Amino acid sequence: MMPRSSKEWGAELERFDGCISRLATLIQDVAGVELGEGLIKLREGADRIESIFADGLRSFDRSAEYAADGALNVTSWLRWKCKLTAGAAAERVTIARQLEKLAPTHEAFSRGDVGYQHVVVMARAAENVGASAVRKEEATLLAAAQTMDPGRFLGVVKSFEHKVDAEAALSEANRAYGRRYLHISEPQDGAVRLDGLLDAEGGATLKTALGALMKPAKDEDRSSGQRQADALVELCRRQLSGKGLPDVAGQRPHLIIRASADTIAGLPGAPAGELESGGTIHAETVRRFACDSAITRITGRGELEHEISHASRTISASLRRKLEARDHCCVFDGCDMPGRWTDGHHLIHWADGGPTTLENLALLCRGHHIKVHEEGWRLKRREDNGYTAIPPPRRLVAHARSS
Repeated sequence: MMPRSSKEWGAELERFDGCISRLATLIQDVAGVELGEGLIKLREGADRIESIFADGLRSFDRSAEYAADGALNVTSWLRWKCKLTAGAAAERVTIARQLEKLAPTHEAFSRGDVGYQHVVVMARAAENVGASAVRKEEATLLAAAQTMDPGRFLGVVKSFEHKVDAEAALSEANRAYGRRYLHISEPQDGAVRLDGLLDAEGGATLKTALGALMKPAKDEDRSSGQRQADALVELCRRQLSGKGLPDVAGQRPHLIIRASADTIAGLPGAPAGELESGGTIHAETVRRFACDSAITRITGRGELEHEISHASRTISASLRRKLEARDHCCVFDGCDMPGRWTDGHHLIHWADGGPTTLENLALLCRGHHIKVHEEGWRLKRREDNGYTAIPPPRRLVAHARSS
């Protein structure tokens, strides 16, 4: 005989299915404010259903009943039976497992106080830095989640992860950089398809450059996507012709990064840098940019502020010419990237007291500049004025995160 709870479960699911069918019919005849309010209710309901789904999935995962269908694990079962992509399935498994360790988040999700995307961010943070670390700041993070859209909330949580475990945050950023690619197809039916993936820094750089060329014309009839496509082609044309980018608001386009003095100094517990266009970048990425970038204003430690106030921190045009004349190209062994496409790197960072002099500078392409800052390589000048690239020490496999 079927238990009462099982009968009720089945009956409620039938009513649920019928309710969805009726809503699908009724929505065709609703408009205006009522439709908008209804969409909000539907979205809130969908989030609460995801909360119920997470609870059920956690129990189903523990029971290993997925094996009865021949699935090797619960993620593959979700892909198969619930028609999810691999990423969507893995995301829901992460939520189900981490919510058990984050009671306030679980309760807020169940009540509908936070949305599914907010919970995804919290669950991934618990996976990245450990649920115990998240629990210490859970109340503060949840308060932020209730006042922010998921995109802004992601920036808050990423900065939190950076403070808790800067090394793990750096590893994540390096993995993102390693996944970058761009594929340009052969022409088909008169069109070329672009497909690619950039890290946060690369994406922000591209968006900044395209933004300078995307100003709508009078009586504009192009879509945003069309203006962005036209801007990309125009950017390439300008690079080929040497015209450069037009001014925006009276100045050259700038990639703007907000960072604290502690972040630039590389102090433990410092927050991540914030990209103006959205997203965060690791402190070492901020330090790489700071090798030769303009800083408008900074507050914090007095001695660092004094160092930053010196105009000699930025590589001058004449010093840049001398640097290119001496190094010619990226100084990393085996790299011949021309000097005009390289960064000026401080061997001893200016935030650590290194001077902006020819003896303390070297040319590095972006990829090798990343190796030196984000990946822990060191450059050592040899007696023949060449450079030896010293790899970082081997790191032991990190122990499992605490729960």
